[in-house]
Amino acid sequence: MKNAPRNSHICVIGGSNIDIEGHPNQKLLLGDSNPGVVKTSLGGVGRNIAENLARLGIETRLLSVVGDDVHGKRVLDHARAIGLDMEDALIVDEPTSTYLSVLDETRDMHVGIAHMDILNRLDIAYIQQHAEIINNARFCVVDTNLPDVLEYLVTHYDVPFILDTVSASKAVKAKHLLGHFHTIKTNKLEAEVLSGIAIHTEKDLQKTGRYFIDQGVEYSFITMGDEGVYYTTRDEEGVVTSAPVDMVSATGAGDAFAAGLVYGLCEEKRVEDAVRFAMGASRMAILSEDTINPDISSHAVETMIKDQKFTHQKL
Repeated sequence: MKNAPRNSHICVIGGSNIDIEGHPNQKLLLGDSNPGVVKTSLGGVGRNIAENLARLGIETRLLSVVGDDVHGKRVLDHARAIGLDMEDALIVDEPTSTYLSVLDETRDMHVGIAHMDILNRLDIAYIQQHAEIINNARFCVVDTNLPDVLEYLVTHYDVPFILDTVSASKAVKAKHLLGHFHTIKTNKLEAEVLSGIAIHTEKDLQKTGRYFIDQGVEYSFITMGDEGVYYTTRDEEGVVTSAPVDMVSATGAGDAFAAGLVYGLCEEKRVEDAVRFAMGASRMAILSEDTINPDISSHAVETMIKDQKFTHQKL
């Protein structure tokens, strides 16, 4: 294991997948064969966030697990090619994690199947072996796909943790751990699960944000689709919106948004500017056929932001 100078890198802990994605040429017909397009790419929430960060110019070390197979080799070779440090990834004799998704005719998610049993190998023993990388990170990004180690991580390491809740069904795993996270990124449904507050109005949204801050979270971000992004800190709250764009693919947009937030925190941007940057990164993902837009960079995102009209409402 290489020495890790304090605060020189972002540590991401999470899965590395092979993504198989299909979409129909015409309206999606359930229970029938649909002529369309099927493609295979690299994925996994943790890996996607880490790749976006590396492409944004942030030194990133990914603690993950891959199989000793052709898919695992592809993941590791790709990481080396883009400058993402996966030298400490665990390689095991199991199939590399695979995620199958079917999009509808608008390229939005219709259904997904996740074969992620290999993630169980990301256990406490593996985490302990790489404590130096975690302890010396500027931020450590985690998600709720981690089956057993999430609580161990946030209760044993003194580093600012950033949580991506991934889905409402998985967000419940982090409900009792809220006070251990520096930053949380959720959508409205996930925020409802974490807070126990039904969000129907702006007051509900504010109540939810205040609940997270009262639990000890420093930055809370709730994505709301076309309604924008609601943010809360101890000192301020607001909503940032922008004009919608024609979507090419929704896959990877949330991971790009999360990476954009991390970038904004690393660059010590004002919170509303960090949100704008994250929205710009997400928009680049939406406009790409690939899960990770190969053209994403900090300069490309900043350029996109300049070309978009944002509305910022302080609450």
